[in-house]
Parts: sequence; C-alpha cells; structure tokens
Amino acid sequence: MFLQGQTEGVNAPGVNVPMPPVYTIGHPPGVNEVYTTPPTGYVAPQVPAVMPVLDRPMGCPVGLEYLTQVDQLLVHQKVELMEVLMGWETNNQYVVKNSLGQQVFFAAEESHFCSRMFCGSVRSFLLHIQDNMGQEVMTLSRPLKCSSCFFPCCLQELEVHSPSGSPLGYVTQSWHPYLPKFIIHNERKEPVLKILGPFCDCKCCSDVNFEVMSLDESSVIGRISKQWSGFEAEAFTDADNFGLQFPMDLDVKIKAVILGACFLIDFMFFEHTQKQE
Repeated sequence: MFLQGQTEGVNAPGVNVPMPPVYTIGHPPGVNEVYTTPPTGYVAPQVPAVMPVLDRPMGCPVGLEYLTQVDQLLVHQKVELMEVLMGWETNNQYVVKNSLGQQVFFAAEESHFCSRMFCGSVRSFLLHIQDNMGQEVMTLSRPLKCSSCFFPCCLQELEVHSPSGSPLGYVTQSWHPYLPKFIIHNERKEPVLKILGPFCDCKCCSDVNFEVMSLDESSVIGRISKQWSGFEAEAFTDADNFGLQFPMDLDVKIKAVILGACFLIDFMFFEHTQKQE
C-alpha cells in the first residue's frame, strides 16, 4: 500500500519553492524508502532547455565565434521593389546563411541618396553586419574610388573593422589591364592571400568564380562564386547570390575579410541591371 508523504517548502522572502513529494511504503515510523519510479499520474516539473553557448577562441573578435566552425557561407541579396519598378538605386541588404540555409548574419548598407544616384556602383558606403540578435559584429568601409583599368592610382579599397573601430583586415585591388585581382591583408596591413577573377565576369547561365589563392598564386585555398540566379533576376534586378568557401582552420579575421571581399566584388562587377542601364 502506497502512502504519499507531505510536501515541504522552502520559504524565503517573496519565494516559495516547493519540494517534490516523497513516495514511501509502509514501514515502522522513521523509516522511509524513496522509489525511483513515482506512481502513475505524477508529473515531473519541466526544466527549460538551455541553448549551448559557443566558446570564443583566443583572438576571436566578439560576435564572430560562429565563423570558427564553418568552411562555407551563402550570401543572398534582397530584392528591392523600388529598384525593380523605378530603377532607383536603394541601400543594399544581404542575408548571410550557412550551408543548411540558416541565417547567421544580416548586412545593411548605409550610403547617401545622391551618392547612389550619381556614383552608382563605385559609391562609398558603410556596410553594417549584424548577428541574429541585432548586435553589430563588424563594419565594412569603402571610400569613393575610380573603378577603371586606366586609373591605377585610384584602385578599390575596403576596410573591415570591429564595431569598436579596431581593424580586422583590408581588401585592396591590384592593378591589372584585364583581370580582377585583389590582395587580402591582415589587421597589420600585411598581405596574406590573393583573389583572382576571370577575364570576363559575364557568363550566361553559369557561375562566375573568383579564386582565393596563396600569395605566390601557386595554390587555390578558397573561392567566391557569383551564382546564376535565373534570367529574370539577372536581367531586371541586381539582387545577386554568392557562395563562399575557405579552409575551416583559416584565421577567423581573414574569413571575415573574405566575406567583405565578396561584397566589394558584388558592387564592382554585378551592381547593375539592364533596366538601370
């Protein structure tokens, strides 16, 4: 015969935490046996699940912990209705996802209206990258520069820095008469990697690949791919899709700079539509 014991509570100022009931069997007074399996009908209290918190490795900037665990990213530019209907250039917005299609970052451009209207794809801008909690994790800064092979003194530049302003790395364009070439620098402006693009960046119905290479250009370690989005999207919008690949053990700051290089490449070579032209 089962007898349900008394439920005790711990009383503190403003707090009443009930203790779980003890189930005992009839024994001489003072002897209780606790059963590991409670009788039918007993409902255990629900314990809320706690999401695991990623440990931040040594030297990893705050907010970029997730980049230490991925070797590829997907970048999707959002379609702006004003651009489609009127052809007016608006601030770009991007969603950065992992290989499973889950959003990990959101990027939003900050630029002046006149700069977008009159300078077009060579405009200066700030690109704010936020995590899923709305916290800014890094900022991309691009000054106004000429974008022509005839002006090697005004090549493109991009700085990637943390919200506090400390640099994470840089992307600089290297002059070449017909090939898109870039150098990736670390936070001390030391060259680390190179990016080499194709002779022609207009490939119908296929991807356009920009290879991430070693400084001596002897080996390919990653890739930035402009993915074909379909005829309608390519013809009437400048909303582009990119895929990024890099080594898993690559420095997280350099991964962030490669992501920044993806946005710079989008502005330089794909930020236009036939309707705008």
